[in-house]
Amino acid sequence: MTERDHLTLANDYIKAVLSGDILACKWVKLACQRQVDDLDRWKADDAPYYFDETAAGRVCRFIENLPHIKGKWAGQKIELEPWQCFIWTTIFGWKRRDNDLRRFRELYLEVPRKNGKSVQGAAVGLYLMVGDNENGAEIYSGATTEKQAWEVFRPARLMALKAKGFREHYGIDVNASNIHCLGTASRFEPLIGNPGDGAGPHAAIVDEFHEHKTPDLYDTMITGMGARTQPLMLIITTAGTNTSSPCYDKRDQVCKLLEKTFDNNELFGIIYTIDDKDEWSDFSVWKKANPNFGVSVFEDYLEARHKEAIQRASRQNIIRCKHLNQWMNVGQAFFNSLAWQKCADPKLSVEDFKDKPCWIGVDLASKVDIAALVQLFKDGEDYYIFGKYYLPEEAAQGSDKTHYMGWAKDGWITLTTGNMIDVDIIEEDLKDIARDFDVQEVAHDPWNAAQFVGHMTAQRIDMVEVAQTVNRMSEPMKELEGLILSEKIHHNGDPVMAWMISNVMGKYDKKDNVFPYKDRPEAKIDSAVALIMALGRAMVSRDRVSKYESAGLAII
Repeated sequence: MTERDHLTLANDYIKAVLSGDILACKWVKLACQRQVDDLDRWKADDAPYYFDETAAGRVCRFIENLPHIKGKWAGQKIELEPWQCFIWTTIFGWKRRDNDLRRFRELYLEVPRKNGKSVQGAAVGLYLMVGDNENGAEIYSGATTEKQAWEVFRPARLMALKAKGFREHYGIDVNASNIHCLGTASRFEPLIGNPGDGAGPHAAIVDEFHEHKTPDLYDTMITGMGARTQPLMLIITTAGTNTSSPCYDKRDQVCKLLEKTFDNNELFGIIYTIDDKDEWSDFSVWKKANPNFGVSVFEDYLEARHKEAIQRASRQNIIRCKHLNQWMNVGQAFFNSLAWQKCADPKLSVEDFKDKPCWIGVDLASKVDIAALVQLFKDGEDYYIFGKYYLPEEAAQGSDKTHYMGWAKDGWITLTTGNMIDVDIIEEDLKDIARDFDVQEVAHDPWNAAQFVGHMTAQRIDMVEVAQTVNRMSEPMKELEGLILSEKIHHNGDPVMAWMISNVMGKYDKKDNVFPYKDRPEAKIDSAVALIMALGRAMVSRDRVSKYESAGLAII
């Protein structure tokens, strides 16, 4: 039998997805495009990463020497589908140039049921136990229940038992609840619930992460990996319904990573679902969400689920969740992140706008959280924005706050000493801006702002209170959306603003008025709110001028 060229299969898959020959959703297209872009930008010998084609193919060859353990293929060797080749060659192919260790430390794969995710997790878990030459490698299949933990471990155990020559070649001892490699003292075993401290995993496979109510298992595994040279966290899950879950938070990171509003070169993510514009009732789009359509998940099975969802309203949400990977009851992002990216111009400098009218929005929010000050300039029909952000040092600590520390290091966020924002720093910045720029008004949220407003008013800065109501926020929010889509608003590529813009959800009332909100506490939108307030005041000024001009009156 001719050996398969897994890298060619992966590259052909990428090309077919990006050309439209393979029906795929936005997130799959962006994941493929990311690989294309990475291969292009890291060609040079001094690039931080390089792609090792040999390593990329080795993991796939290993997997294909393992047998299926149930169903009509039981006993036959696994044959990877092109989409699976793409994922595993990408994860295992990228290396760090300075030490030749793996680039990626984390995988987030969201794929509907029946697409072979547990079998893939089991096979890769075995590879990580014996293929990395890691002494004492600890591989865990983690879940909230014993039954779920065994969904990955059971097929791994059976593969180890049934793969011809596997135990003899690697010196493997297969026990009832443990797979042990005698030569390296490595092991693979299930892990249930909150494991507590003490584990030092080389790899952790978290199956159905959406069922985890807390991040305890994930956090314990991640922190335990600190002593490993090239650990790997594999989150392989279907969609869920709880948007406050750690799984949805990780999904949100992946979406922002793929949209380039969040940066993490150690995280690989791909989500198989349908697009927002797709009608779930159109059966033709179900192929987008199910990459193993016709392979392990059959057309007649999905047609039956499709028919059931249409006929039985009580079953619709769960079927769409499990077979289309739609997070049900989830709000939709209001602004188009990709359109926002198109408005970026890194060459923009705030110093170039000193002779242009300026409106400022300030959102102080809580004194223990992030605060935002946004300058909005008008030049002709276009707007230009620049943001400043403030955060207490203590609020930037923690494994889930690494993006704050990165932005602070790059100069995008000002960290203030202690556990509360030093408002004096914001006041000094605003006074400097008022001195150097043509500030028309400063719009502010009245919450926690009384002293701040008093001090600024004493400096003869025109402070305007903007109540956080749908009547005050709806029109400028819709205006901002239009400016973004028409590329009439420009920014300098500010990653904090991009992140917050992508977090904005829209809540509508019966009159189609819209109000910005966030669907989770960690999804900050402060700078977006500040921008909306500033734009609202600029619109008031514009409308006032238009009114006088239409009446034939001079503006003095």
